[in-house]
Amino acid sequence: MIWNTANKPSHSPTFWLRSFSNWKTILQVLSIFGAMTLLSNQTLAGDVTAGAEKAATCAACHGKDGNSVNPQWPSLAGQNESYLIATLQAFKDDTRSDVLMGAQAAALSKQDMADLATYFASQPPARRTADPDLVDTGGRLYRGGNKATGISACIACHGPTGQGNAPAAYPAVAGQHAAYTAKQLNDYKNGVRTSDGKSQIMRNITEHLSTDEIAAVAAYMQGLY
Repeated sequence: MIWNTANKPSHSPTFWLRSFSNWKTILQVLSIFGAMTLLSNQTLAGDVTAGAEKAATCAACHGKDGNSVNPQWPSLAGQNESYLIATLQAFKDDTRSDVLMGAQAAALSKQDMADLATYFASQPPARRTADPDLVDTGGRLYRGGNKATGISACIACHGPTGQGNAPAAYPAVAGQHAAYTAKQLNDYKNGVRTSDGKSQIMRNITEHLSTDEIAAVAAYMQGLY
């Protein structure tokens, strides 16, 4: 609402009730952000040196510096710390299932997770290229989604260069192996992966993605940096 002398707002009971409702909503949002800030402040600080030592067991799959060679296994280099910690905790809690990762995460303490996350986040990610035959289609989906089928744009959560959103624990997707990304998107689509929680944001989006669209957007993300 624009406040000016030519268009004064009504002070009717309806106006005040609507205003109270708006303020109530604002206060609720502020309280949520306050809780998120409190949780963020309580996060353990990770140690890069300790993380490097603990990452020795991770190297077989994810590479010594977090850049995996096998496209079926994710690269962790440059990944957001908050997302790495949340992912390790999900494997430990079995809210995300994987035989290998479940066993590895089971023995990790919160400090171990913080150290590993700090180490991998500090490593420079390898630059990869996108499949030239898929990059145009993938780019359109990533940047603009598909209104006709109700697909939201990936850029909203993962950013224009695929760096994600650390405070929200949204992962960086730039340079990730297309094969790995495509598998995760298909797992969300088929309900195999449910680690997006109650919001089901990834399951709701991938529900409308075709197999070809998944391949295209995964290829596009592989070429982001």
